[in-house]
Amino acid sequence: MLKIMFAAMASDSGKTSVTCGMLALLARRGLDPCAFKCGPDYIDPMFHRSVIGVPSHNIDLYMCSKDLAKRMFERYSTGHGAAVVEGVMGYYDGLSGTSLKASACDVAETMGLPVFLIVRPKGTALTLAAQIKGMVEFRKPTHIRGIILNDSSEMYCKQMSGVIESQTGVPVIGYIPHVEGAEFKSRHLGLYTAGEIDDLTARISKLADAMEHGIDIDRLIALSTDEDVPVRPAAPQERDEHAPVIAVAKDEAFNFIYEETIDTIRDHGAQIRYFSPLHDTRIPEGASGLYIPGGYPELYCEGLEKNEAMRNSIKTAILSGMPVVAECGGFLYLGRRLADHDGVFHDMVGLLPGEAKNSGRLARFGYAELSSANDNMLLKQGETVSAHEFHYWDSTENGHDLTAGKSLTGRKWECGYARDTIYAGFPHLYMAGYPFMAERFVEAARKYKGSSR
Repeated sequence: MLKIMFAAMASDSGKTSVTCGMLALLARRGLDPCAFKCGPDYIDPMFHRSVIGVPSHNIDLYMCSKDLAKRMFERYSTGHGAAVVEGVMGYYDGLSGTSLKASACDVAETMGLPVFLIVRPKGTALTLAAQIKGMVEFRKPTHIRGIILNDSSEMYCKQMSGVIESQTGVPVIGYIPHVEGAEFKSRHLGLYTAGEIDDLTARISKLADAMEHGIDIDRLIALSTDEDVPVRPAAPQERDEHAPVIAVAKDEAFNFIYEETIDTIRDHGAQIRYFSPLHDTRIPEGASGLYIPGGYPELYCEGLEKNEAMRNSIKTAILSGMPVVAECGGFLYLGRRLADHDGVFHDMVGLLPGEAKNSGRLARFGYAELSSANDNMLLKQGETVSAHEFHYWDSTENGHDLTAGKSLTGRKWECGYARDTIYAGFPHLYMAGYPFMAERFVEAARKYKGSSR
């Protein structure tokens, strides 16, 4: 199977655009590609899914062990003709920017992936060769197989390719010209989501046409010989026909969902039913648990407030003992009030105290270790799991049931509401990396189902 990673020297080099264009090209060639994203990003996989029509998955070596990550990579790539992995930040940028851990390089080494470096050459000539040579020689093995010049002219590519190859030993396999509309705009949490961009399929198709003209695709494929790392797929789980139903919020406001977490919940015996807090009037009939992920509820405050029937349905269910996991945006939704971009407050579910508004900066940004001093639905006393936070909005009442901390700096803070039937807080969880959390969540839903008969 063809396996490729697209990485870069820095963010904003065009990794997402190039990855999507390549997925479209490989699909045209009948290779039935699948996609992966390094790190905890929710938005880039949405773009991958819009191209190939199947789920894209995350590979996060901070929130998941390497052995488990390899098993998941095998699980989700099996049956496909190609697996395309999008890197994160700069190729060597890992934990806190000072380590290779969880970097694109770490993923390439773990999965045995050939890497193609996307480079924007604007404003450089021979200096670009020096930069690329530094990238290639910084760590061994580097896994870098080729260079793609992005937002480059054909003339520049012809002029500089020989120089770059002779100075670095790495071939330039082509260029991508500036394609109007192929760059996707960003906002406070990253790119606009795929569903918010008009004519996305047409834009990516246009980009794929340009890549097919400017890149030697056959050479790229030839350079991407398989470097398989032995993996053992996870054993399939038996399905329970009486499985509890976990209702998962999924719409414009709530869509920061790890597909691997959903699959892990299924693997532990639950059924999944999606619903919309914006458009539906109540949670799904027969639900025994609720999962409300992150997203952009601050952009849809008015619609969420107006849907009083849904807010009441959720509040009534949770007060009756239905287990709930609510992360970041989901946590804000369960609070009392939420401010929109203009600072206007809107009523939310009102299950939890506090109100939230834009803090004007990233609050407690990045990976953290999450631990509990007491037993609760997901964690036992003394257990620690990895999580991450990424939000500008902050609440006046973030909870005190858990302790989050950064191992490199020693910084710690209290957070979250964690009881027998609830987890609600800013930290995003990765249940695929800690399957016992999914198992306990499903067991709580099963218990609720039995008690509500």
